[in-house]
Amino acid sequence: MTIKVVRGNPTPEELAAALAVVRARAAAAAALPSGAEGPKDAWADPSRIASARVPRPGPASWTRTFWPS
Repeated sequence: MTIKVVRGNPTPEELAAALAVVRARAAAAAALPSGAEGPKDAWADPSRIASARVPRPGPASWTRTFWPS
């Protein structure tokens, strides 16, 4: 794996911190069983808005069923 700085002039400490994050992410991905997905972010979970956004019945209720993408 090659890491290339394309802009700026990072200090050795900044490079070490960035490399530590990249290596930790790579180790976490390698530790997953094959075919398994990583953890999903809570903000992307549709169930967090599904229970709070139950539309009330009525003639224009279809306008209140919008799911942000």
